[in-house]
Amino acid sequence: MPTGKIQVLLVSAKGLHDTDFFNKMDPYATITCRTQEQKSNVASGQGSSPEWNETFEFSVTGEVPELVIKIKDSDVGTEDDDVGEAKIPLEPLFLARSIPPTAYNVVINDEFCGEVKVGLEFIPDESHEYEHGHERGHAREHGHGHHEEDRSYGGWKESSY
Repeated sequence: MPTGKIQVLLVSAKGLHDTDFFNKMDPYATITCRTQEQKSNVASGQGSSPEWNETFEFSVTGEVPELVIKIKDSDVGTEDDDVGEAKIPLEPLFLARSIPPTAYNVVINDEFCGEVKVGLEFIPDESHEYEHGHERGHAREHGHGHHEEDRSYGGWKESSY
């Protein structure tokens, strides 16, 4: 189970459905990782192609299947309009440790309504990994082959003992 931090770089969005009829919409995003939620700045007057370039950090322990990014339009005096949301599976991130900025579909009621560009980085908590003894690290290394300290050669592990 992954333990560590996820850094989310919220870059921009494009092709969003504009929910404001009279003015350009003022989009912002809320990023949810299980029970943790963070909110971006409002991209005032940027309409359907906002740029944020903001980084958010979440702590991860245990199973976290996905990150949910909801885009809303900030409205003064009335409730903010939902523009859409993107669900980003995290399993590829835990395996690769880093995913460069990628466009993810934004949908509302199962309809495509634009895309959001997000970069991801997973920073494992190394101290947590080694606390649980050699067995845990050994299983991880053979399961994913991403361990830096130990090198595997065709199933044989070079030991430093």
